[in-house]
Amino acid sequence: MMHARKTLIAALFLAFAASGFHPVVGQEGHKLSINGTQIYYEVRGDGPPLLLLHYFGNCGQAWQPFMERLARHYRLIIPDMRGHGRSTNPSGQFTHRQSALDMFALLDQLGIQRCKAMGMSSGGMTLIHMATQQPERFEAMVLIGATTHFPAQARAIMRRSIPDSLTSAEREEWGQCSARGEAQTREVLGQFHRMKDSYDDMSFTEPYLATITARTLIVHGDRDEIFPVDIPVQMYGAIPRSYLWIVPNGGHIPVFGKSAGLFQDKALAFLQGEWEKS
Repeated sequence: MMHARKTLIAALFLAFAASGFHPVVGQEGHKLSINGTQIYYEVRGDGPPLLLLHYFGNCGQAWQPFMERLARHYRLIIPDMRGHGRSTNPSGQFTHRQSALDMFALLDQLGIQRCKAMGMSSGGMTLIHMATQQPERFEAMVLIGATTHFPAQARAIMRRSIPDSLTSAEREEWGQCSARGEAQTREVLGQFHRMKDSYDDMSFTEPYLATITARTLIVHGDRDEIFPVDIPVQMYGAIPRSYLWIVPNGGHIPVFGKSAGLFQDKALAFLQGEWEKS
């Protein structure tokens, strides 16, 4: 089995690099003052709103391989979560619960009362908070590599993920979205490391998940090294209007590279209601 530290880098960045796209901070977008931070976001396309939330350590540009096609059908709202990319985080702290409050405030300021959404890993965890706090805000959502809690193997990876333990190449991968340079990279890595001791931020039981009213597509790799496959299976059993796609031989966030085209086919069909049960 791959060493935990290398597993993290492979899962979050090397698989993404295999898609042929290297995440970089995007073109100039917009900033809004939200909950003591400056949240950067971009808007692409036209149509019904679709909120896209990136994974931890990255930024909105994680969605770049999918933006062109998605923008043909939706108005994409693509933020950098607090402390990531061009968004600030004066508190120096990150929780998915606070991230959800940030995203609610962003939608409110944009005048979006109801939308569809997709989230990768931490982005999906933010959506779980949102969909349980204000179920009426989402018509449909796609959760990719998300979890209800941090299992032992995730905490082991978090424990080993500290800035000084990474090689220069690994730090470069982590820094692709660091608009403020090395200091930002170290800050975000430190936040990830501290999640090893977090037990109340992600702690969703079946009764909480049962309050989600949005149609929900759960996408998960059967070889996810961070969040084992039994977690999405349990989510599928608890969320009332849910669908489960287990990607064969897929790791964490199994939608890049060779899987990108198929993912877009399935996600668009789902979001457009083609999977609705009779």
